Amino acid sequence: MNPSLNLAIARLVNIGTDNFAIWVVHAPYPSGYVLRDCVWSQQLTQAWREWQQMFAPHNLIDIPPGQNLLSADQPPTDLPQTSSQRSYGARLMQDLGIKLWRWIFDGPILGSLEHSQGMAMGQNTRLRLQLEIRDPDLIVLPWEIMHRKAGQPVISLGQQMLFSRTTSEVDPLPYLRADRVLNILLVLGEDSTLQLEQEAAILKQTLADGTTVGSNAYGYAPCMVNTLVQPTPGELIKELETKAYNVFFYAGHGLPAADGGSLFLRPGMNLNGIELAQALTSGGIKLAVFNACWGAQPAVVNHQVIPYSSLAEVLIRHGVPAVLGMRDEIADHESHSFIQAFTHALRSRKPIDEAVAIARQQLLTLYRFNQPAWTLPILYLHPNFDGELIKTVDEGITELPETSIPGIASAFPHACLRSETDTCHLRPGINRIGRTADNDIVIAEPSVSRLHAEILCRNTLIGNNKVQVYYLQEKSTYGTTWILEPKGWRQIHQEEVPLKSGMQLKFGSTRSQTWEFIIEDS
Repeated sequence: MNPSLNLAIARLVNIGTDNFAIWVVHAPYPSGYVLRDCVWSQQLTQAWREWQQMFAPHNLIDIPPGQNLLSADQPPTDLPQTSSQRSYGARLMQDLGIKLWRWIFDGPILGSLEHSQGMAMGQNTRLRLQLEIRDPDLIVLPWEIMHRKAGQPVISLGQQMLFSRTTSEVDPLPYLRADRVLNILLVLGEDSTLQLEQEAAILKQTLADGTTVGSNAYGYAPCMVNTLVQPTPGELIKELETKAYNVFFYAGHGLPAADGGSLFLRPGMNLNGIELAQALTSGGIKLAVFNACWGAQPAVVNHQVIPYSSLAEVLIRHGVPAVLGMRDEIADHESHSFIQAFTHALRSRKPIDEAVAIARQQLLTLYRFNQPAWTLPILYLHPNFDGELIKTVDEGITELPETSIPGIASAFPHACLRSETDTCHLRPGINRIGRTADNDIVIAEPSVSRLHAEILCRNTLIGNNKVQVYYLQEKSTYGTTWILEPKGWRQIHQEEVPLKSGMQLKFGSTRSQTWEFIIEDS
């Protein structure tokens, strides 16, 4: 699992409308949790106004922090002549991107980022950077265009890190099994601009790349696509209940609303975001993709943004692991280019956030940096989801086969390791703990061994009863695992110790963070 740095932004309402706090919610090292207060400047407001006037004059949105706003009915200022629009657009894109970067990554936040990137480089991987925007007025901004300075890579293009948006106000995810095949449910809803049957054929060809079911051409994982054209809500829900799909793809018309927006399935038949969320989570969907207007935009009523109202946020908060929506309108040819590159990357077993970065690079190459196409896809990832959708058989560790013995997976009690900053859910089988990225629980500290310990659950006879007991198997190089007992911390080395709910552990130094073993069913 890639090391992760999660940042959050919130308005300090008791101080003033211009004041915000930015802090680290999760860091890959103990001292990375830092906080800074900052002020939203008039220069940022002006840069955002100019950016909107150039790239989205049809959708001028009130600018944070809620003062000196550009009215929605105010026409955009005069733009440069056609001959200079290209350089002008590039300047606006670069100017806003740098200003947004400097506003977030200043002082201790930059130090935490650089330290986290260094740790990722030491593990020969990339840092996963997730941004949580708790102020609804800031959702509309294109944070994906941030970059440190002219000539350096944009944050969302995957050169040095993998970028996504997230929210920490979610329930933990259940254990998600690896998939070997991309199973897509393609839904085409009401849209007067689409020739639906033709569009369905184009999208199906784009998604599956013309390969037959079960093929493994060019090393890609197989991709199977089933299409529903203008289904009723009942038909859609019934199809999702088969639990045959891991990806849901919607193309059609949509509008933002307080309940997650409305998807127009067919004339007179809509499905709101909350209703769709129930169907997707019960159907086991891991990734929902929306080629619909405003899928990543919140609803606005009387010039006030409604918190947590965008379709993407509603689905994430209801338990969908990954949601990809569009920040604004996207042209059909741009959408098809993105979808093709995105599904190719998924089928080559890239994590979802890396696949989005690859597809974004494709849009930038085809439609240029000074055009908004590459800025439109917005990815939300659940903070407990590593983005892994497709794996080969020889990747990873052996999994418990759910169908080998009916009910065997559910027979084990649900348990987790919890620290002040993390909750790591344990799955049936072996859970590996160590310093390197190939472990299930990664603790990036120098005193932690590459493979430090393992936690497993097995059937144990207690009297005449067979019960499931979790055990810790210590495997560190120098015996730096500690268990809290009534007399204090006890060091163990190359031992197997039964775990009880509430037991406290340390891995590595006695100064490292404390983990609590919890049986959630108890």
